[in-house]
Amino acid sequence: MADNLVILPQPLQPVSPSGTPGKKQGKPTASVSFDQMLTDRLRSTEKIKFSKHAESRMASRGIELNQDELARLDKAVALADKKGARDSLVMINNTALVVSVKNNTVVTVVDKDSVAGNVFTNIDSAVIA
Repeated sequence: MADNLVILPQPLQPVSPSGTPGKKQGKPTASVSFDQMLTDRLRSTEKIKFSKHAESRMASRGIELNQDELARLDKAVALADKKGARDSLVMINNTALVVSVKNNTVVTVVDKDSVAGNVFTNIDSAVIA
């Protein structure tokens, strides 16, 4: 009699979380990528920045935003970001702000006296805050 033992390889079956072989695990239900979650988390800790152009427009036109208006601006930018906006027009009271959502930066500011008759270009969304 031969002492040679032959073992034929068998395919491995996936194991479910309950330990039962043969049941496949489903894909994770989260539809948000890690990159998107990280970006959202980092953006949520950032404050809105103002470009030099926006700061000079605010100074020349006497526009000041109080804490409540800044909080509304933050919420508006977060909402635009969730909707996938890149550049958004945000209206706060009678002040229009063009915001780069991706960079979390106010690009320009227009007061109520200059809003009428203006055409806003290079935006893909508008938020009334």
